[in-house]
Amino acid sequence: MTFRQSVSECLWWRLTLLLLGCGSLQPAAGAPAPPRARLSLNPGWQVRVGEAPGAEAAAFDDAGWKTVTLPHAWNEDEAFSKDIKDLSTGVAWYRKHFRLPAGAAGQKVFVEFEGVRLAGEFWLNGQRLGLHENGVMAVGFDLTPYLKPAPQDNVLAVRTDNDWDYQERATGTTFQWSNRNFNANYGGIPKNVFLHVTSPLHQTLPLFSALGTTGVYVYAQGFDVAAGRATVVAEAQVKNEYSTARTFAFEAVVADGEGKTVGILRGGETTLQPGEMKTVKAQQAMSGLHFWSWGYGYLYTISTRLIINKQVVDEVKTRTGFRKTEFAHGFIKLNDRVMQVHGYAQRTSNEWPAVGLGVPAWLSDYSNGLMVAGNANLVRWMHVTPWKQDIESCDRVGLPQAMPAGDAEKDVADRRWGQRLELMRDAIVYNRNNPSILFYEGGNESISAAHMQELKAIRDQYDPHGGRAIGSREMLDIAQAEYGGEMLYINKSATKPLWAMEYSRDEALRKYWDELSPPFHKDGAGPLYKGANAADYNRNQDSQAREDVIRWYDYWHERPGTGTRSSAGGVNIVFSDTNTHYRGEENYRRSGEVDALRIAKDGYFAHQVMWDGWVEPEHTRTHLIGHWNYAAGTVKNVDVVSNGEKVELFLNGKSLGFGQQQYRFLFTFPNVAWQPGTLRAVSYDAAGKKVSEAEHHTAGPPAALRLIPTTGPRGLHADGADLALVEVEVVDAQGRRCPTALNMVSFVLSGPAAWRGGLAQGPGNYILAKSLPVEGGVNRVLIRSTTQAGSITLRATAEGLKPATVSLKSQPVRVANGTTTQLPGADLPVSLRRGPTPAGPSFTVSRLTVPIASATANSNAANAALSVDDNELSEWISDRRDARPWIEYRLVQPAPITQVAMKLTGWRNSTYPIRILVDGQEVFSGKTERSLGYFTAKFPPRTGQSVRIELTGQTQAKDAFNITELEATKAAPATDQAGPPGTLGLVEVEVYTTPTKAAAQ
Repeated sequence: MTFRQSVSECLWWRLTLLLLGCGSLQPAAGAPAPPRARLSLNPGWQVRVGEAPGAEAAAFDDAGWKTVTLPHAWNEDEAFSKDIKDLSTGVAWYRKHFRLPAGAAGQKVFVEFEGVRLAGEFWLNGQRLGLHENGVMAVGFDLTPYLKPAPQDNVLAVRTDNDWDYQERATGTTFQWSNRNFNANYGGIPKNVFLHVTSPLHQTLPLFSALGTTGVYVYAQGFDVAAGRATVVAEAQVKNEYSTARTFAFEAVVADGEGKTVGILRGGETTLQPGEMKTVKAQQAMSGLHFWSWGYGYLYTISTRLIINKQVVDEVKTRTGFRKTEFAHGFIKLNDRVMQVHGYAQRTSNEWPAVGLGVPAWLSDYSNGLMVAGNANLVRWMHVTPWKQDIESCDRVGLPQAMPAGDAEKDVADRRWGQRLELMRDAIVYNRNNPSILFYEGGNESISAAHMQELKAIRDQYDPHGGRAIGSREMLDIAQAEYGGEMLYINKSATKPLWAMEYSRDEALRKYWDELSPPFHKDGAGPLYKGANAADYNRNQDSQAREDVIRWYDYWHERPGTGTRSSAGGVNIVFSDTNTHYRGEENYRRSGEVDALRIAKDGYFAHQVMWDGWVEPEHTRTHLIGHWNYAAGTVKNVDVVSNGEKVELFLNGKSLGFGQQQYRFLFTFPNVAWQPGTLRAVSYDAAGKKVSEAEHHTAGPPAALRLIPTTGPRGLHADGADLALVEVEVVDAQGRRCPTALNMVSFVLSGPAAWRGGLAQGPGNYILAKSLPVEGGVNRVLIRSTTQAGSITLRATAEGLKPATVSLKSQPVRVANGTTTQLPGADLPVSLRRGPTPAGPSFTVSRLTVPIASATANSNAANAALSVDDNELSEWISDRRDARPWIEYRLVQPAPITQVAMKLTGWRNSTYPIRILVDGQEVFSGKTERSLGYFTAKFPPRTGQSVRIELTGQTQAKDAFNITELEATKAAPATDQAGPPGTLGLVEVEVYTTPTKAAAQ
């Protein structure tokens, strides 16, 4: 900490302690009031589940109610123990007693709730404040008219109702996003609450629906990324609630990541009349800037100040980052570098067993940081806006994100569309200073062009300079959308970027290694879902990891650099196992690449290998799928995921040769006979140089337990809400994890802490159980602090194993008058692990598109051009009367042709026998392959100016993917339906040539 920081922090703490009533702070007559205070109201809430007539009254007796620290969902015990649709719903009351800071006399006081679920009705001292009903976005109220001055007691009362079918009181309309499949219903107040004490002349809060205000807006423009320059702009909406006019100066102080002042933006003077509200602005060109980037969560603190007579009367600190974006030519650019997105579609609840979504901020960083560590560069939150804590967490860990407002699975035209517009507006106003948000999402299903334009107008009004694209799922042919992409299929574009909103939806319980390891789970074992072949979604870890490679390959193959039209990437559903829509025997979705306690499955490491680059892999990695503990006589295929060019396998130092390469990243060694010892995979580059390796060792018999605690970077806090994550392992005598151990472990917790437990396959998923098994040799449990500080001990025992003990010490948290200065996430560090955006291109050009001048066909010739119009919702289909249909393309000029890529109608379930001719000479003859997008025919170079595709036989139809999901989800766009028998159908066709060495750079 610098001297400047130390002095500044000391002064702030002194001021805050005075405001909390630990001293007196009475401004001298005529002197300006001190700058604002932001205090946490999380401590000491009283909760009662069920109706409580009269509970809004200040004098109501709540002494017998349960005392909790927020965030706290009253039905948190049910997270992962119940099917999402069975989570308890109904009315619950929350009451909070607090006293105003001593220095609050004559000040304005506001309360900010980051969110309640679903509806909340609010009172202060028996006076009704208002109603908030969308269950997603933050809400706030002006408490000033109803407050009692210090040292009198004030009481906030909140009646919550999380009925799935809650209806908006004014219209009788339900909320589309209150959905029993997607949006886990953790009721009450599962997010943070803050108290703001400000001058009557103050910068407003970004709480539009309740207060009608927009707050502070900070952004940068005029970027020169290479030189580290941009113009930083700070805008603030200011309101004068004095009874006389006030003239003030506006300035913004820019502090870097170390707290050093690096710029002061001055905005001149403004006079506001009583009750007047106006937006003021300051800007300055700055140099030496660090630009926020993927894996580089560099944040600045912008202190916007209102100054009267050289005294600061109001100050708002905004933590934000600066980055340049561009969405054009089919590319996503961050700081001038093309980024093919690869990451996860994650349920917004982002929940944990027996806790739900209300975790401490450091645990949000832990979870979101795991995505970045696994080389994900985008998280697409699903259906509703994530809470502020997760958004700010993504800022810190350097994880770009796509922010929805609220929806279900379709467009709507009634009051529900109005609700969606209002929620998008409020979410943009509340979150527009968070640099990690790159996309605003208008729907999880295609919406109309008119609706897209309405959303775009909201973005342009409230966030015109934030560098964020607004779009929706699908939207392939909607000009108003700035990005799009289907749910399961590969889309390409030469204009707006198209990326898959969800893919690789298979499931695998972490407990299931493979069918040769206990408990010997074969693909497809377990109940069927809608009668579909369960082998297509109910997998073990080995199978899921292989499928992850296969599914990503389709996107990687069409990456930037592979032609004028390219895929902007895609996100895998989901990151962590989730208490939402499921298909297996467990009551939760097991599609995560980590489990609900964030223990990695093999698929996590497979992605880490493939995704370690902005487009193409830039760092060498190898992962050896599975483990190496088997019964004598076991023979199995060994799979290795590597971004090297070839992989060699060694068993106890003896080479087993090189693997069979598939899907670029998957190397298979068939029929390897197990021997105890060391299995090592070595990866080489094209020149034969060793670049990376991975190995497994055979563990000995289980001998002991090991406990490894993880807490926040500042330790465990005795605030009644902090959590410690404790890992339990079964290890051999040498301390190596036993990967097939399934031992039952019993826990004894002592000291000031509450047991929240873990999760495992079994009765009730072992939620809150004090005994639960390890799976694959490992498991995790959560323990929660109480409001009493002290020593905590956790002891773990298992039959036949040496026990383990871990000790923790929770630190005291100062709470005075019902508030605390310890703000959630305020002291958490940022992650700069990946470094700034690298200079230079992120891909090598591997093929060049040869432009097509015209298209003709022997039938339906008027539609032939639809197969080259860069619109995947249009197509050419031949007439079935033609015995040998063909379509021919005239190129702009002769070129040496090496590939023809085709998206054929019915691409998922149809194969076409075709031949391709270049200037009348056959270059390809064979059957197309079923895919989730494109089939590419490759052949030796043939120079010509015409390319003809002919159907040479009968098509065959059989679903290659057996995609089974919710009935409300469209299985595929119309073009995925094959044409009549005997027809040839093409959605898009592209012709390529191989670039010269110079063009490839």
